[in-house]
Amino acid sequence: MDRIPILKMGDLLLVTIQFELHDRLVMTLQDDLMRLIAETGAHGVLIDISALDLVDSFTARVIANSAEMARIMDAETVLVGMQPAVAITLVELGLSFHGVHTALNAEKGEQLLRKIRGSLAGESSDDSARE
Repeated sequence: MDRIPILKMGDLLLVTIQFELHDRLVMTLQDDLMRLIAETGAHGVLIDISALDLVDSFTARVIANSAEMARIMDAETVLVGMQPAVAITLVELGLSFHGVHTALNAEKGEQLLRKIRGSLAGESSDDSARE
């Protein structure tokens, strides 16, 4: 497989990674995700990694960079379904997902995205009320 499907759900994009990633596939996913955020105007991205037994340092860095790029494009990213062994390995290796929100599963991730977007909208209306 040379592409990971990205599904549009309202103003969210859902990425479900079902197999181990190699470097080229991770970079293709990043490119596809940025293009779809621009084309759809999505405000949130859910990345489900529940099927992954391993997340290497390159993949972790690309996911973190993608989340930062998405934020610049007005979309928040939530990483969901991380297996305990993956979390332990990331911490032991000193890797982190700076700027990436996490949730236990897709349902909680969607709730978190809605909450983040709601609070950002509240900040915007508060800002406009001050003007």
